[in-house]
Amino acid sequence: MRLPRAGAGEIVVGVAIAVPEPFCGQLHDARVRLGDPEGRNVVPHVTLIGPTPVAEDRLDELDAHLARTVAGHRPFRVQLRGTDTFRPVSPVVFVALTEGEEQCAALEAAVRSGPLQVEAHFPYHPHVTVAHDVDDEALDTAQAEMASYEAGFDVTHVHRFVHDGTAWRPAQRFVLGAVGALADAAGQDHP
Repeated sequence: MRLPRAGAGEIVVGVAIAVPEPFCGQLHDARVRLGDPEGRNVVPHVTLIGPTPVAEDRLDELDAHLARTVAGHRPFRVQLRGTDTFRPVSPVVFVALTEGEEQCAALEAAVRSGPLQVEAHFPYHPHVTVAHDVDDEALDTAQAEMASYEAGFDVTHVHRFVHDGTAWRPAQRFVLGAVGALADAAGQDHP
């Protein structure tokens, strides 16, 4: 996916589940090794909302929305296993989710509202990209090399990422099931 241009007073954000260590390092190294041109600039993740320009003066509203929305979902388990591809529609090879897909889809649907009510370009399919925008031979190699990859982790939070002009950086963290976040987002005190 091409990065959308931010207009005056806007930044490009994304919302995602960052893959924790040691799997983050493993998947990052694989993406770089496989020749993905953005491999060094992207934290391994499961996208909830892809790159979206947002007015800087709406970040507080956006963060309050994310805090409320994410707090309403319970932590869950993600299991990654094997590879798949979006070819021929898109030159992407990814590690597939075999557990946690329903929870990711519920989060994506809930987050895609309010200040993030943006049109999806494709039907939502949670995954972790390991090769993108490389030639067919590199995509074949990625699909074969990562076919036996397996990892499992608990999802306890999501991040709002910001693109700094070169790379994606985590900017805010939102905890799943965080009752306190609901009160904070509503501007109320809590114990």
